[in-house]
Amino acid sequence: MKNSQEGYDMTESANQILHAYLRASRQMSIRSQGFLGRLNLTYPQTVTLMILDADGPMPISDLAKATGSANSTTSGVVDRLEKLGLAQRIRSDQDRRKIFVSVTDRYRDIRTKTVHDASDQFAEALQDLNQEEQERILDGLNLLADVLSK
Repeated sequence: MKNSQEGYDMTESANQILHAYLRASRQMSIRSQGFLGRLNLTYPQTVTLMILDADGPMPISDLAKATGSANSTTSGVVDRLEKLGLAQRIRSDQDRRKIFVSVTDRYRDIRTKTVHDASDQFAEALQDLNQEEQERILDGLNLLADVLSK
């Protein structure tokens, strides 16, 4: 599909963006394998724990938004993390109907002992980029997330 700009093929551009995104996602998964391997976790489980660790306790619906997953999928991930003793559901003291998910002390202990987790690996990968390059990546990813969420 061509738009008004001569020679610009939107379908080809969309395919290139998708392939670049998939390549980047695959590399992120590869880089996080050290952390995943130590805890024997899946990528969605690791992402869930990292978000909870960074942002603190939150309802399943907020966690689902943060991970880009459906509530039911996120709930299943949390179920498995609870069985491993790495996450827990906590009922709010202020409103007993509200339930928050948080990491456990066991997870914090394991994470503390893990020198190079996925975040560290990612930071190491970006360390050779200057601030402008990092901001361009962030702007591009935020733009992509905004477009995909419409």
